[in-house]
Amino acid sequence: MPEHPSGPFDAVVAGGGLIGLATAWRAARRGLRTAVVAPSAEPAAASGVAAGMLTPATEAVFGEEGLMRLGAASRDRYPSFVAEVEADAGAPAGYRARGTLQIAFDTDDLARLADLGELQSRLGLKAERITSRECRRLEPMLAPHVRGGVHAPDDHSVDPRRLAAALRRAATARGTVFVADRAAEVLCAGGAVRGLRTASGAELAADRVVLAAGAWTADIGGLPEGVLPPLRPVKGQLLRLRTPAGEEPVVTRTVRGLVKGAPVYLVPRDDGEIVLGATQEERGRDTRLTAGGVYELLRDAHELVPGVSELEIAEACVGLRPGSPDNGPLLGPLGPPAPAGLHLAAGHHRHGVLLTPATADAMAAALLGEALPEEALPFAAARFAPGARADGPGRGAGAPGGHDGRDREES
Repeated sequence: MPEHPSGPFDAVVAGGGLIGLATAWRAARRGLRTAVVAPSAEPAAASGVAAGMLTPATEAVFGEEGLMRLGAASRDRYPSFVAEVEADAGAPAGYRARGTLQIAFDTDDLARLADLGELQSRLGLKAERITSRECRRLEPMLAPHVRGGVHAPDDHSVDPRRLAAALRRAATARGTVFVADRAAEVLCAGGAVRGLRTASGAELAADRVVLAAGAWTADIGGLPEGVLPPLRPVKGQLLRLRTPAGEEPVVTRTVRGLVKGAPVYLVPRDDGEIVLGATQEERGRDTRLTAGGVYELLRDAHELVPGVSELEIAEACVGLRPGSPDNGPLLGPLGPPAPAGLHLAAGHHRHGVLLTPATADAMAAALLGEALPEEALPFAAARFAPGARADGPGRGAGAPGGHDGRDREES
């Protein structure tokens, strides 16, 4: 394979995270010749740091009903999505169907979970209220003082690193070309995109370009000012813990907890790793690992699962999630005044892993000139175009706020 293939391609994707990989793979499966332009490593990229929770039921939030419906649709596609990826890749994708347990530390936390029960029911999300004793029956190493919880049997998890590796192999098997370089500039002429220029100066010709570079999407040049909706990085800190050899894991399924109002989660892997996360901080591109962030994670996890203190810290991570103005994803063509052929697959905030299958389907449809699937329509990228309604259907995904690290969600 040449170092910088010139194409022409049907579509060039800028970004090599889960969203970019899945978009290129799905489009290639539908007959398009695709290329992916991305650095070989982006240390703070969200996909490599994420815990991989597929939990729309236990992440239900008032005001985010549309986003939760899209999340539930994407979660339900995961089994077939993973089967297709694994068939093309010839490698496992790290999917784990064990359900999720949401735990309340005190009575106020339990009341908050009860309030969310009505929303879960309204959205058709399967979530059963259970007692403290029933929680400990499912997860025996929970602290005896937990007050109760919610069992969501359909909320599962995936290892994003294994999924990314499998998607890359699957896309390659379908003819996708990978260029290990940073996307620098969208090439345009006559009001339409003509391809992409890399940081090293190589040009890849294509009449469709997908910007899917996460928190770095806005760094790609070549576009008129104001064409791209604003994207902001949202910092997340998490820990990867290791169960000592020969010992039983402290949790066997995803455990999401509320500890005095602050969320924390533990996501186990089949190899004994447990991901503990994650902070949510509006601090720009600050990628420092802080003592305060790590302390809060360990403190709250210990309140729910005391045995977590005996685990080895294998890795400490900081990632930057890409947040849109309403925290909902930006999918498909931007529309005027953007150049024809320019598409976005960005702004997934804390739901990038969950929304990967739905995004891949929506983007492949858009690249083939089809309408977005119904559940993705509220999140069309063009909703922020000049003249679009500011209170359109894409809003309600959750307005950004000034978080100080105590609001913790998927990274």
